[in-house]
Amino acid sequence: MRRPRVLFVAAATALLVVLSAAAQRTLGQTQTFAGADARSIALFREAGKVLLNPRCLNCHPVDDRPTQTDRMEPHRPWVVRGVDGNGAPGLACGTCHHAANFDAAGVPGNPGWRLAPASMGWQGRSLGAICEQIKDPARNGAKDMDALLHHVSEDSLVGWAWMPGGRRTPAPGTQAAFGALMRAWADSGAGCPPDKAE
Repeated sequence: MRRPRVLFVAAATALLVVLSAAAQRTLGQTQTFAGADARSIALFREAGKVLLNPRCLNCHPVDDRPTQTDRMEPHRPWVVRGVDGNGAPGLACGTCHHAANFDAAGVPGNPGWRLAPASMGWQGRSLGAICEQIKDPARNGAKDMDALLHHVSEDSLVGWAWMPGGRRTPAPGTQAAFGALMRAWADSGAGCPPDKAE
């Protein structure tokens, strides 16, 4: 199970080196905004392999119902987002999802288990639309870029995606590698792919 993570970290590192070298060759000594943006977009496309993974998408629905499993099936039992992302009164997320996975019943867990804010729904959206969404404090939970990078790099609920337990397929790579990739994206201008189907 660890080999795919090691390969992703190596691939992400190699991609950063290749993209950096390619950007330098293309741009010469004077880096233009367009070149920086192209590098930034390439970095975000790589990050999209995580963002568009079921481990992330299941908790980022565009409607009020989460999905589950690698096949992104509707959540069973029927649950809804609720006012604050913690479920409806009487059936909060914490009713079934506890501080850790309960593998005997196949129920995932984390102390902060909840849905992403409705403004951060990603399912069915293009990578470009997701990119614009996560940069917008009006739609990302009032996070500036530093707070966003801290969230993706260090939040334990985000980190669950790489250690989901049971038979769930983890997100590719590691949270540390994803955080580094997102940091490189931000440092290169936080460019977004065109807003169209990927």
